[in-house]
Amino acid sequence: MNTPATSSTATTPSARRSLAEQARLDAALVELFEQRISFNQVLGLKLESVRHGDLKARLAMRPELVGHHAYGRLHGGVISATLDVMGGLALMVAIGERHAHESTPQVMHRFMKMATIDLRVDYLRPGLGASFTASAEVTRLGSRLGSTLMRMFSDSGELIATGAAAYVVA
Repeated sequence: MNTPATSSTATTPSARRSLAEQARLDAALVELFEQRISFNQVLGLKLESVRHGDLKARLAMRPELVGHHAYGRLHGGVISATLDVMGGLALMVAIGERHAHESTPQVMHRFMKMATIDLRVDYLRPGLGASFTASAEVTRLGSRLGSTLMRMFSDSGELIATGAAAYVVA
């Protein structure tokens, strides 16, 4: 009598990390985003939420970020860069969720090879305001590539730009 073979590649539910370990991972992501990636410091990006499905960062307008001196609009490169880093962060959070059984150092190590391979930005309205909020969501996370959608809003709630990007994740 033949019995079905047990596959070593069968998927079993992963153990979730503890609340304390999740807090360590969240803190490590905030430190990476706000402290260790110096370009994010140049932009002045501050994370407001790092939860899966609710990822937001704020950017305060400063004279160094103005793209058009006569109108005081946010530079398009700042908008593009902000959307790009938000897409990358969304993938980091999703990778953390996918590998919820791993420790913070193990998950953080997974980000070493991440890189943007394609970025499209649609500028919808002038970047006018005292501050801006950016959000991002993952549309696909494969074993080697990930895709995201990003949005940027003025402080009055107007959608000023959207983006779509693809990243190498492994």
